[in-house]
Order: sequence, then C-alpha cells, then structure tokens
Amino acid sequence: MGTPSVLGPVGERVPDVARIAVLRANALGDFIFLLPALESLRAAYPEAEIVLLGAPWHATLWRDRPGPVDRVLVIPPAPGIRDPGPGEEPGSMDDFLDAAAGERFDLALQVHGGGGNSNPIVNRLGARVTAGLRAEGAPPLHRWIRYVYYQHEVIRYLEVTALVGAPAVTIVPALAVTDTDRAEARDVLGAPVGPRVALHPGATDSRRRWPAERFGEVARALHRDGYDVLVTGTPAEQDLVDAVVASAGVPVRPQVGTLSLGGLAATYEGCDLVVSNDTGPLHLAGAVGTATVGVYWLGNLINGATPLRARHRPIASWTTHCPVCGVDCTPGIYPHRPGDGDCPHRDSFVTDVPVVEVLEAAAELLHPEPGAPGA
Repeated sequence: MGTPSVLGPVGERVPDVARIAVLRANALGDFIFLLPALESLRAAYPEAEIVLLGAPWHATLWRDRPGPVDRVLVIPPAPGIRDPGPGEEPGSMDDFLDAAAGERFDLALQVHGGGGNSNPIVNRLGARVTAGLRAEGAPPLHRWIRYVYYQHEVIRYLEVTALVGAPAVTIVPALAVTDTDRAEARDVLGAPVGPRVALHPGATDSRRRWPAERFGEVARALHRDGYDVLVTGTPAEQDLVDAVVASAGVPVRPQVGTLSLGGLAATYEGCDLVVSNDTGPLHLAGAVGTATVGVYWLGNLINGATPLRARHRPIASWTTHCPVCGVDCTPGIYPHRPGDGDCPHRDSFVTDVPVVEVLEAAAELLHPEPGAPGA
C-alpha cells in the first residue's frame, strides 16, 4: 500500500491501463452508490476506457449521458449476478466471458457483493490485475478487501478503487441529467405551474415500505401547502400508487410507467423535494441534486443513507423484531449472538416512523430558516 488518503490506504496504480472492467449489474440504488468510485477511477486513469458490466437498463441509461462510464457490456442473467428482465433470453455466460476476454482488459474490478458468484466471473476476464470484494470463502483476486455487511455502500466501493491507486475524489453520488431527459419530463408532465414535490411509496422489499395511507397523509399536507404532488412508481407498484392516491383524497398526479429512467431523473431534478422509502428512486433524487426525506430501516440506514444533512433527512425505524412473530431478525448477521434471525414474514419494519416526523423534515427542507442552506 502507498500513502494514506482521507479514506485510508491507497494501493499502487496499475501501469499502462487502457481499459477497465467494472462488474456491477444489479438495481438502481446499487448503481447510484457506485458513482463516486467510478469518478475516482476516471480521475486516476483519465485516458482509460471504463466499461461497466451491467444490465440492459444500464446500457439504456448510459447512452449519450456524460459521466464516468464509457461503455456498457450487458452481462447475461446468472445466479448471484442478476435476474432476467421481462422476456429476456438467458444467454450464455461462457460465450459472454469468451468475448469479454477478447477486450483485453488491463484492470477488472468486482464491486458486486461478496464475490462467491462474481469473483469467478472477474477472474475469467483475463485482466492483468483484478481487485474487489471478498467474503469469507469467496475466491481471491489479485487485490481484495474483506466484504463486511454493515458498511456504507459508497465507502465500500471507494475502498475497492483505492486498492488500485484511485483514491476518493468525492463521496457524493452525482448523475448528469440531459436535455433529452428534461424534454421527456416536460412532455409527460407539462410545464410546472408551481412548486412540485414527488412521493415514491414503493420498494422491492415490502419490509422497507412505509404504509400507503401515511404517504397519503403527506400528500394531503403538501397539496394543502400549494405543491403539485406527484406519486411515482413502477408498473409492479400500480396498486400501491393507487392506494396512496385514494388515501390522499386530494388531486395528486400518479406517474406509473409514464417515464423512462432518464425522464424520472429529470422529473426529480425539477422537484423541490422527494419523499420516499429507501429504494432506488430516493437515491436517484439525491444524485440529481434534489432534497430528500427517506424512510429507512436502521440496518439500511447504516448501509445506504446519505451522511449529508444540508438537503437530506433520513428518518430511521429502530424495529429489529418481526412485527408478526416477534423474532429478532439481527442474529442472522451476527451468528454468535442468541436468537433466530430466520423469519418468513415480509410485513413492514418501518411502521414506527410517524407521519409528523416526515412532515417536520419536509417543512424544514422546503422552508429553511434564515441562515440555513437554501434559505
């Protein structure tokens, strides 16, 4: 290791790097967390081509978008790598890796979990130097750092890039919004006629979902304050969005399947605030510079909540026992502690967050006091 940086030791730079592969093929929030590490790679290797091994949506998002990714190679679905999209053919991992090896990567980074499934893939790329994360029992790489579950995701990936001589240049994820994104948002939503806010009540894991009727209360309060309230969601979340709209009882505008990911980014950029569960759109809103109020389970707060408070308010639920059966759901991560962390229930773990806390946080961000940021 070389001299330390603000985040710790920095390894030796790899000489003569022309092409870098980065494996990160999962969901939106996971990718947002990676952006500072990609910026660090770009700063350390300004002439190298950075190629993301990702999913089809990465290729779509990154088409004609400025930023640290030069190109996306869509990796086939595979266990522990990514699930197939709707109608997507499985594809051959062997064929993909044979073709990827022909790219002659100089450096390959694994930032896709503990490495049990992903390290063998990175090792087969044939790069001169491999680096990344390694859980106990996972295959080694040339340079690696132990995967420990409770660590902020942004810092986790910055420690990986530091292994190859790319120290952190930022800890703040940032995604560029293009004119095409803004035109799409304008076509779908129309020009703003007043201040706008967005609510996102969905989350892939139902345990991270704040109740729909509480989002409805927030929507009602913000509408009363004169805001144009959007409720965003994926097609799979249509029923949830409908429940928020019905609960609000005031004119709000649901947006389900109306916007591409770029269009959603532009929509959030045009909002004064986004209120959301801990899920990809919340992190997208922060990455385009919008103020956020996020509802988090405490474990996810450790791993994913922004440490910044000028324009962001993560609110934590401290529930650790299943609200259905009472099982302590933490010992699965700490096997030497008593209790049983296995629980089949998927009821919300964030219902102890009261509406008043979300509304107070929203009011503080939307109407800052004199001297506060944004005032």
